[in-house]
Formats: sequence, structure tokens, C-alpha cells
Amino acid sequence: MRYAVVIEKGPHGYGAYVPDLPGCVAAGDTPEEVERLIREAITFHVEGLREGGFPVPHPTAACQYVEIPARP
Repeated sequence: MRYAVVIEKGPHGYGAYVPDLPGCVAAGDTPEEVERLIREAITFHVEGLREGGFPVPHPTAACQYVEIPARP
């Protein structure tokens, strides 16, 4: 499965979350670290849902960049 992941820069590093998997989050010092950690978090989260007999949400979120004119 392919889930959308949002990565945000914060004052002390980077955070990531998965809109389709509430509670599935990660934090790291670099974008590369947080990407690795969110992959691990997704795997752990989905395995936990399956082991608990809960349905695994299908990916529905999509990401798109929207460009607007810059201020002069």
C-alpha cells in the first residue's frame, strides 16, 4: 500500500504524520531520518491493527502542491 505522508519542519527538527492512519507519527532531526522513522511507524501501526483484528484503512489521502503568485 502507498500512504501519503506529511513532513513538516519544526523549531527543533522534523515531524511526519499519515493522514489515513490517525496516531501514526514520527519525529527526527533530518528529513531523511523522519522519513525512515515514519516508514517504520507505518509498518508497526498496520501490523498492530491486523494483530488486533481491526481493519487497515485503505489509502485515500492525496498530496498536491498549489502554486500562487509571489508578492512583488
